[in-house]
Amino acid sequence: MSNVDRKRKANGDQNLTPRKKFQKDQAGAFNDRQSHNAISSNHSSPGSLPPLPDIDEKYVDEVFTHVTVSANTNYDRLEFLGDAYIEVIASQLIYERIPTLPAGRMSQLRESLVKNETLGQYTVLYGLDKRLKQFKRIQNESKQAAWLKIKGDVFEAYVAAVVLSTPDGFSTVKTFLTQLWAPKVDAVVAEPRASLKSKEELGRKLLGKGVTISYVDEREPVIHYGQGKETYYVGVYLTGWGWENQYLGSGKGLSKGVAGQEAAAAALKNHPLIDEIVAVRNAFYEQKKEEDRQKENLEKE
Repeated sequence: MSNVDRKRKANGDQNLTPRKKFQKDQAGAFNDRQSHNAISSNHSSPGSLPPLPDIDEKYVDEVFTHVTVSANTNYDRLEFLGDAYIEVIASQLIYERIPTLPAGRMSQLRESLVKNETLGQYTVLYGLDKRLKQFKRIQNESKQAAWLKIKGDVFEAYVAAVVLSTPDGFSTVKTFLTQLWAPKVDAVVAEPRASLKSKEELGRKLLGKGVTISYVDEREPVIHYGQGKETYYVGVYLTGWGWENQYLGSGKGLSKGVAGQEAAAAALKNHPLIDEIVAVRNAFYEQKKEEDRQKENLEKE
């Protein structure tokens, strides 16, 4: 029986079929109007996204050329540079914006900001993918994972081009990305501090030798196009103390880590099940203590 089936059984056979939902993509067409030697975004930003910065015309061919179109002039080198800029800006933003965030959680948040799924989303929202030379051919010939990486690469190349286009390009990109990532970062800032310890508390209550607590994706994340964020859904299950893959609770959040913490918090409130498991665990350790005492007394005699 799958985890989803177990949860259905425990909750009255609710409809939990995993499926991906997308909010409507409101991206408008990218404005190619030129001003002097710069390519201006002049973009009616989709949703609440910030305007796309300009790039110098001399970088346009590189940014929007895939290696299969030209081996000499393509976005590979710009993508390499843009990847580094994005990583540094994300790291500094998280470090300065959330000074109390643990290092492990900082890494998780940074990954959610810089991963291809996120950057590829921005590429689509700003219409950068459609500006690729031979866009349709590349899209049709690429597998899903490859096309996702291409979209991420294009965004990274564009970021590098913005940095190189003007003397204050790095500052421009930093401001742009800070605004772009604001929904994801603000969601972490708004996390209830107590919930960040729910997993730890659940582990203290239930774990023991040979006992496992598993956090699993219950469905694919819901992507909120135009808002720069995703909602994740996680369930928590216990194996041990006489239970096999027992569903304990579910949670959702704007990161997988937050969703897991919410699932643990729900499990802690899952009475009387959680009380029954804790009672079995406590009884086991009480019996073990008694056996150890008896053994110690025999050795003294």
